[in-house]
Amino acid sequence: MAKEGLSLERIIFIGRTFKEYMDMFSLKLNDLKGKKILDCPAGACSFTAEGAVHGLNIMAADIAYYHQNQDLYEKGLEDIKHTVDSLEKVKDHYVWNYFQDISGLKASRKEALTACYKDRANNPARYLACTLPSLPFAAEEFDIVLSAHFLFTYADRLDKDFHFAVIDELLRVAKTEIRIFPTVDLDGNRYAYLDEVISRLAAKGHKAEERKVGYEFQRNADTMLRIVKV
Repeated sequence: MAKEGLSLERIIFIGRTFKEYMDMFSLKLNDLKGKKILDCPAGACSFTAEGAVHGLNIMAADIAYYHQNQDLYEKGLEDIKHTVDSLEKVKDHYVWNYFQDISGLKASRKEALTACYKDRANNPARYLACTLPSLPFAAEEFDIVLSAHFLFTYADRLDKDFHFAVIDELLRVAKTEIRIFPTVDLDGNRYAYLDEVISRLAAKGHKAEERKVGYEFQRNADTMLRIVKV
């Protein structure tokens, strides 16, 4: 096992592309220019790598990064194959507009993984290993924090207190706002404690709202939680 990390077998190393991030989080390039951005947990996503090409300042953090880059790349290829092989049986759980078919999805996932792998090899300082709910960053170090397919998604294995602790930590390192996508679990059901999350944030003086986005692949996964620090 990597130091302070999960064994490689327990990590699902699949990522999304820069375009997916922009759509999932309803972002425009001009919204991000001149900002310091954290992607956490970033996994095999290419948002950091592709963002750098656009001149953006993005840091990726994930427990997976305790592992060697090559090992993660090979695990990512295995995970993509497993996902694609399994998808045929549950195709109706997904909306096939963003990706026209399974081969298109596979190509996109490989594109993200490869870009992440190459960028981590060439720019390792952009990729930081961490174990949530603790982050090795200063208070308000980032203007914007993005968090995809972790909170709410894994509601069956991450309890409410863990969700609260992670959101508190993301708030600590964010200067302006946090965006979390999606707001549903793996079955496509709205996170059971989402209203409590929003009320808790409001009690702390923050503005939180569910917002529809122009991205839906997993059925019903078409909203994000946007938190604005006040």
